[in-house]
Amino acid sequence: MKLLKNILLKAGLILIISQGFLLPCVAQIKDTAGIISMKEVLVVGYKAMNGIGHFSEVNGNIIYAGKKTEVIEVDSIDANKAINNTRQILGRVPGLNIVESETGGFVANGIGVRGLNPVQSLEIDIRQNGYNVAADVYGYNETYYLPPMEAVARVEVIKGAATIQYGPQLGGMVNYVIKEGSKTKSIDYNTMQTVGSNGLFNSYHAAGGTYKKLNYFGFVNFRTLDGWRKNSQQQQLTGYGKISYRLNDKVSLGLEYSLLRNRIKMPGGLNDGQFEADSKASVRSRNWLKSPWNVLSASLNYNMREHTSLQVKSTFLSGERSLVWVNKLPNEPDEVNPQTGEFNNRETDKELMKSIATEARIIHTYQTGNVSNTIAAGVRFAVARFSRKEEAVGTKGSNFDFTVLGDYEEKFHFSTTNFSLFAENCMKLTNRFSITPGIRFESLESEAEAEVEANGVEKETETENAKSFVLLGLGLQYKLSGSAGLYGNLSQSYRPVDYAQMVPLGNVSKVDSNLKDPRGLNTDIGIRGSVQNFFNYDISIFYLIYNNRIGLVNKTDENGMPYTLRANTDKSIHKGIESYLELNIIKVLQWNKNIGNVSIYNSFAYTHATYTKGIFKNNSVEYAPKIINRLGITYANKMLTTSFQISNQSKAFGDAANTERSINPIVGAIPGYNVLDWSLSVAYKKMKFRTGVNNIGNSKYFTQRTDEYPGPGIIPSAGRSFYAGFGYNL
Repeated sequence: MKLLKNILLKAGLILIISQGFLLPCVAQIKDTAGIISMKEVLVVGYKAMNGIGHFSEVNGNIIYAGKKTEVIEVDSIDANKAINNTRQILGRVPGLNIVESETGGFVANGIGVRGLNPVQSLEIDIRQNGYNVAADVYGYNETYYLPPMEAVARVEVIKGAATIQYGPQLGGMVNYVIKEGSKTKSIDYNTMQTVGSNGLFNSYHAAGGTYKKLNYFGFVNFRTLDGWRKNSQQQQLTGYGKISYRLNDKVSLGLEYSLLRNRIKMPGGLNDGQFEADSKASVRSRNWLKSPWNVLSASLNYNMREHTSLQVKSTFLSGERSLVWVNKLPNEPDEVNPQTGEFNNRETDKELMKSIATEARIIHTYQTGNVSNTIAAGVRFAVARFSRKEEAVGTKGSNFDFTVLGDYEEKFHFSTTNFSLFAENCMKLTNRFSITPGIRFESLESEAEAEVEANGVEKETETENAKSFVLLGLGLQYKLSGSAGLYGNLSQSYRPVDYAQMVPLGNVSKVDSNLKDPRGLNTDIGIRGSVQNFFNYDISIFYLIYNNRIGLVNKTDENGMPYTLRANTDKSIHKGIESYLELNIIKVLQWNKNIGNVSIYNSFAYTHATYTKGIFKNNSVEYAPKIINRLGITYANKMLTTSFQISNQSKAFGDAANTERSINPIVGAIPGYNVLDWSLSVAYKKMKFRTGVNNIGNSKYFTQRTDEYPGPGIIPSAGRSFYAGFGYNL
């Protein structure tokens, strides 16, 4: 009987793990002697190998069947997490285009995929623990806050087909999942202290644990950086706290709060000649920015019955961005006025954002014959307010001073009210084949008020706009033998003109008053799986139709002076291939496992993104390099891991006209580059040591041309830098 019990217990554990749900499970086997209970087992709903994997068909309250997904286990990645080095941490995601804006004052680098705009992740829905961290996903989707990667457990990526369940962003959704408190300790504390080149000091502290039915986790992260370029000092404080209370086996409640406080000096942009002469140069010494951010979220998880669960999240966001700067092109010097012996007055601008959103999701599993099906549905209601005040006279000093002398010449007030419904049904026609149709209804109401003073005359305008539309999607998935599977999807997307496009901050660009809302259609077809845990692969092709794109057009005014116009640049087609391959050499050769593991990975994307209509027909789309290729090798044993990664990216353009070079540095080519990074981690008992070198070859390159802050002009990427850190777990 004892042998039979052991066999049944093992079989029960295997059965639980095979379900692939992110739920605490308890296996119980009943016999004549009573009930034998196993300890709680945490089971994850995704498959991962060496730090990257993909979701199962259903995980939590989300259906992933047929979708292109990637899951990054952050602790399994060697990288410079002290400055959130996106190139290393998310570099395994095929086709991820990264705007490296650290030297301009932003370490929350923007990302894009498939030829979409990567600047501040405008065309991707960025979330933390499932809720939005941007001010307004419809009106102002720029990302200012990201959690420190030392606090992140995993990063979840859905490309393209995230539309139905998350909203209309064409690039998909990226979710940063914060770590949780220990389930077995009442308190667990860990810290990591990192120093590095350019005055880097990063101090991370985290604590968490479980007391009876209460689980908690929090962190504080403080970072200072002198900067690779002159005039690029940064100070940043990030904090987070979460408590989860389990009322009973069915109901749990959660409350979490995130904050960001920063003080950033911006060195300004460069023109092509300045960059070529000295990419570390700075032509601005009086530009400052601060962007305090606050996000409060409350959640309810309710397992209504055995096959039905409900999740509700309500989020309140309050953010700000304040600038004091010299808002001129790089070739216009900022010098002491010889007549007054002082600098001229700077310009001061300010933005205030507040929003509240509630999302409710319900998921239900039901049987049809011998197969189980899953239906998910949800509702979202959000209200956002955004105020922008521009072109006030600031001080003549150089310090961190946002004092306004007089009043703002331009004032804008925007509001957005959004209501949406969605439903997806994952229907298994056989044990191998599933089809997932989906539908999303969106209702948007927006208001805009403007007060603009010109030549001493103040003009007020007010506009209102209401629209509603339906988005459709379809996912297909077929399980091949073993772990291999085919997947495909088709989904519509929609991106309304946002506030930043209607009113760009700064006066070096103009805006077409007849902007139209972009629309799109995403398609993926691919195959993914693994071979005996030594070879991991995911290869797919994609096709994206993007109507009414918005971009920059190089113009000349009546005086012969160049300027850029933000306008609809017509229809573009984006198509290509995305591939991730990883091979564990030790396992495939069946060498002695005691020597450790050596794996080689390749993350590759080819994107052909061109305009197919309008005056730019056959031109390449802006910020759409044809090749993004990252090749890496990792060695790991029980104590040590080390990684090399080379990142290769081909040429792109900063404007729809594909300008190679201009006296206006906002437009022009963005040359291709190669960058090599190395990192090392050593763990011994409760201690951990990290070190590494970024941009080993000291490559000279840039990834962004901008018509506003942190420029305008070229924002160089950082050269060679070193870091080293020491951590301890209590």
